[in-house]
Amino acid sequence: MSFGFFSSFRNKNKKSEENEVLSKNNIKVGLKAVDKYEAIKMAGRLLAESGYVDENYIDAMIQREDDLSTYMGNGVAIPHGVGRAKEFIKKSGLVVLQFPEGIDFGGENAYLVIGIAGVGDEHLNILSNIATIIGEDENTVSILRDTEDVDYIYKTFTEF
Repeated sequence: MSFGFFSSFRNKNKKSEENEVLSKNNIKVGLKAVDKYEAIKMAGRLLAESGYVDENYIDAMIQREDDLSTYMGNGVAIPHGVGRAKEFIKKSGLVVLQFPEGIDFGGENAYLVIGIAGVGDEHLNILSNIATIIGEDENTVSILRDTEDVDYIYKTFTEF
């Protein structure tokens, strides 16, 4: 099964076959546990450094977490901005942070923190695709949580 949404964002102008929504540079593995707000800020900073969002988006991600937890189940949290945050999004993108020891998200451990930003309603497609990936097979999430193989994570989210 291929998720056309992610694969449709290939940059045709680069020789690299990297996906525009997710770059291998935006996958960080083996990170030391921090509190959930620091993990969200880490994801937001990476989104900003990669040109997906303005720095102001980070505050919107924190606000979203304060309003309603972004923990999605199966060891995955998907922090993102809401409402007015759309004005801070430059282009759709996501980052994947792996915390093998887990991050406490209100009594639930998140091992993957996937920061997202979607132009217009694209965030809904991104959320839906991630939910499908993490919901289909607990074994896949278990591997994603422990692997040091950035290529495996990249392929899971772009060629699954």
